Amino acid sequence: MSHPYEEGLAQREANYVPLTPIDFIARAAEVYGERLAMVHGKVRRNWRETYARTRRLASALERAGVARGDTVAVLLPNIPAMVEAHFGVPMAGAVLNTLNTRLDVATMLFMLRHGEAKVLIVDTEFATLAQRAALEFPALKIITVADVAPADPEHFPRGTDYEAFLDQGDPEYAWQLPANEWDAIALNYTSGTTGDPKGVVYHHRGAYLNAVSNILEWDMPKHAVYLWTLPLFHCNGWCFAWTVAARAGVNVCLRKFDAKLVFELIRAEGVTHYCGAPIVQGALADAPAEYRAGIAHTVRTMVAGAPPAPAVIAKMKTIGIELTHVYGLTEVYGPASVCATQDSWKTLPEDEQARLAARQGVRYHLQSGISVRDPATMEPVPNDGETLGEIMFRGNICMKGYLKNERATEEAFRGGWFHTGDLGVMTPDGYVRITDRSKDIIISGGENISSIEVEDTLYRHPAVALAAVVAMPDAKWGEVPCAFVELREGASATIEEIIAHCRLFLAAYKVPRLVKFGELPRTATGKIQKYELRAQVGSKSAIDMKK
Repeated sequence: MSHPYEEGLAQREANYVPLTPIDFIARAAEVYGERLAMVHGKVRRNWRETYARTRRLASALERAGVARGDTVAVLLPNIPAMVEAHFGVPMAGAVLNTLNTRLDVATMLFMLRHGEAKVLIVDTEFATLAQRAALEFPALKIITVADVAPADPEHFPRGTDYEAFLDQGDPEYAWQLPANEWDAIALNYTSGTTGDPKGVVYHHRGAYLNAVSNILEWDMPKHAVYLWTLPLFHCNGWCFAWTVAARAGVNVCLRKFDAKLVFELIRAEGVTHYCGAPIVQGALADAPAEYRAGIAHTVRTMVAGAPPAPAVIAKMKTIGIELTHVYGLTEVYGPASVCATQDSWKTLPEDEQARLAARQGVRYHLQSGISVRDPATMEPVPNDGETLGEIMFRGNICMKGYLKNERATEEAFRGGWFHTGDLGVMTPDGYVRITDRSKDIIISGGENISSIEVEDTLYRHPAVALAAVVAMPDAKWGEVPCAFVELREGASATIEEIIAHCRLFLAAYKVPRLVKFGELPRTATGKIQKYELRAQVGSKSAIDMKK
């Protein structure tokens, strides 16, 4: 028997349209077509022009033989063509695969092969990859973006020029909505620090909802001016290409991060928002005061990655940058939780406010759930701020799964939740606080040591710019903490001083037994590559500091 609320109340074209973030640019062009959309050096385009270019791209891709479900890979810095690809590629029904510009050629070739890319749109800066791709995949259509002159023009593959390719397309191209909002919109590969990278598949619905959640979490106004400090290849720029279009904002492009240039753009373009990893925030917080001269307005930033050091949070506040801490990973479209601030925090001491703001927080508006659970029993841990569990997500802002890897997909979604691999606790006020990656917990003499706790202590030393702590083998204790420290420019510190500082705040067994100074290896998105640090100490005997 049918239910009365179902009889004659079918889903129709008039009352149901699949959710897709592509529609955001169509509305921006319709309603705010003459407003500025794109800034890149001398390039300044409005939303009407930008929409026409994305439709040209979609049309040209279709004429080049790209069909629904095909993969279009792009290897581009944060330039207008990269933003345009986030609309033009899915407009053609294709799947956008943004490649990390910092990866080695062999890894990128693996991604092109695994994702079965039909087209590669590549900046002329990346000649080596383009040359190898042309040799490895003769059928791959290469489209070159000449944003800067190639370092070796004679040996750059003769692909189709991007602007010439757009000229082949129709600015009035009638792009189609996805047949289903569950259709794939993007393919993003994980870091692949062990084994081959996994291909994370996003759907239109998730991209749409995360883009809208970004607006809600930030109270992002119409016509916000967004600076692209966050690589667009990283989780599709946390979906902000689509978010900015939804607000008819301004994309201020940034080919390469430079603290001085960032402040120049904030001042010249009136930048209101940007995102970045802790290393980006630290570089801006530590920049000379003269870089910030003339900037009187508040700038809002999102930070993700490792918990930002409370000292960094406090310093950002003093220089007029309002920081929001978010948390997530590739499989949940970038950020899927936020440390939502409470009015009651304002009465607390500054350091306590900073400590609370460094937590991973609560679920995004349009994410169904975040939880800390025992991965064996799948039972939630108590809200006591002490019981350790695995942080898990559930909802529409979760990937479709891993491309061509059903086993990994099933394991990731085991028990009806997405397993992040991050360890954390649930605080009494219902906020998630990460304690470590499961592989980063140091077990010393049977005691668990959180590398993040030790790192937070190191960051409290005035000479420390960056810090990372990993497990080092020890004959007696099994493992002991080893600290890698990058000092602030012009600052100095000795091993003994760092050890003495840690002893002020940590139990004796948590104090690093070895401190190594130098530049820390990191990814293109600013994450410290701990696997490289582990490799440095993995085969060495522990070196005990003399008490």
